[in-house]
Amino acid sequence: MSEKLAEKSCVPCAGGVPPLAEGEQDRLAQELENDWKIVDRHHLERRFTFDDFAGPLDLVNRIGRLAEEEGHHPELTLTWGRLDVRIWTHKIDGLTESDFVLAAKIDQL
Repeated sequence: MSEKLAEKSCVPCAGGVPPLAEGEQDRLAQELENDWKIVDRHHLERRFTFDDFAGPLDLVNRIGRLAEEEGHHPELTLTWGRLDVRIWTHKIDGLTESDFVLAAKIDQL
């Protein structure tokens, strides 16, 4: 049995590796909540909605702590009632397994 994504750790990318192939992206995406989207085979994206400002602000802070622990940092856009999360590996301008690991860990928050 393979290790679940959320049980893995993000691995720093030094560059020089290709982004994940389409089939591998799709396979890893099956382990995430359905709200995650693969956009242009470049990044993962998910929108969280709330009925106030405090909810998404709290989630930003929890994701921020997780990102620091993992050494992998998403793009977060906070506004009233909404938090948009985008994840990709900047060094290769595409998706690696670590992007899916971080998304799986965010799902557990």
